[in-house]
Amino acid sequence: MATLEIKDLHVSVEDKEILKGVNLTVNSGEVHALMGPNGNGKSTLLMTIMGHPKYRVTSGSITLDGRDVLGMTVDERSKAGLFIAMQYPQEVPGVTNSDFLKAAVNAHREKPIRLFEFIRTLDKTIADLQMDASFAHRYLNEGFSGGEKKRNEIIQMKLLKPAIAMLDELDSGLDVDAIKVVADNINEMREKNDLGLIIVSHYERFYELIEPTHAHVLVNGEIVASGDHELSKKIDAEGYEWLYREKNIRAQQEEVRPTVSLGTCGANPGARYE
Repeated sequence: MATLEIKDLHVSVEDKEILKGVNLTVNSGEVHALMGPNGNGKSTLLMTIMGHPKYRVTSGSITLDGRDVLGMTVDERSKAGLFIAMQYPQEVPGVTNSDFLKAAVNAHREKPIRLFEFIRTLDKTIADLQMDASFAHRYLNEGFSGGEKKRNEIIQMKLLKPAIAMLDELDSGLDVDAIKVVADNINEMREKNDLGLIIVSHYERFYELIEPTHAHVLVNGEIVASGDHELSKKIDAEGYEWLYREKNIRAQQEEVRPTVSLGTCGANPGARYE
């Protein structure tokens, strides 16, 4: 069983404080819906957990099974069992999908995976996501539709088998059928690997397909409400105004968003976010 624990986390970007004391614990098998209006720190939290260098932790801690995550490099966090499916996966011309995925898998193993085993596993995973087999030989995300890029993130996640995965608006860009396919694959990982999840989404439909065990609302860099799936249902039905009135708060409007390099999540320890 894996446990990701965040305590009193404060994070700044370019001298602007974005997170103002976040506390969150995620265990294997749990699904945490992370909700809140745009621009209030959701992506900041996920990127900080994964180690984006633009985000500066000013105080607080992040641990995974008692190990100091903040002391790890990005590739070390990935090898430890953390994964992020990005909102805007980056295109990497000149690097085929299969080469990237094989490098990512090997970075998590003591001995390189045998070629036949990798090809067999990749072919099955691509078929599970109902993608054409040719995607393995195309350049990473280049020319992919938004939905294809998001499915490709799940292919990577299934191959790496993380303990805790963070999904940043994975459902955006997916049509109705694709959302069901992606959700089915994520639920399969939950059952087989006891996967823990943090899911950022604005759509209750996604939470109906991957039902949260916990729900949290992040406003102005703080978690202002927590509950279960009923909380996400109420927000879907009524919006956030009732919560603003109840907590006497006013949400900020913008979140600093970086341009992100996909390659740092496992394949290339020396790579950096842009």
